[in-house]
Amino acid sequence: MKRILVVDDDIEVLETIQLILEIGGFKVSALSDGEEIFNRIEKFSPDLILLDISLGHIDGRVLCEQLKSIESTSKIPILLISGLYDQKDFTTLNYGQDDFLSKPFQMDVLLKKITKILSLEEDKPSFLLN
Repeated sequence: MKRILVVDDDIEVLETIQLILEIGGFKVSALSDGEEIFNRIEKFSPDLILLDISLGHIDGRVLCEQLKSIESTSKIPILLISGLYDQKDFTTLNYGQDDFLSKPFQMDVLLKKITKILSLEEDKPSFLLN
């Protein structure tokens, strides 16, 4: 079962996404505050992070860049979500995210994006270094 960490400061959105993903067969950890993201990643070991851009006083884009710059978290795919930005805003802006989804969104679109990101991860060849 794939593990997804959902980070969004809107509790209603957080609970809705969590419920849909759990029904979709994912193990979900929900977090309403970006300050705890590194501790939660260490404890939960997510296969994917669904990260809102606007997290109160924390910018999800900055968190995304930090996560992608740290060796232990750099390989975790990140799907940025936002109600403030549109897909076209992210065609030229790259914060290290693997994909972007603007709010409001259809849950089936969210599930398709997650499935695509996770299947791409599985398709990547892995090499063992001696």
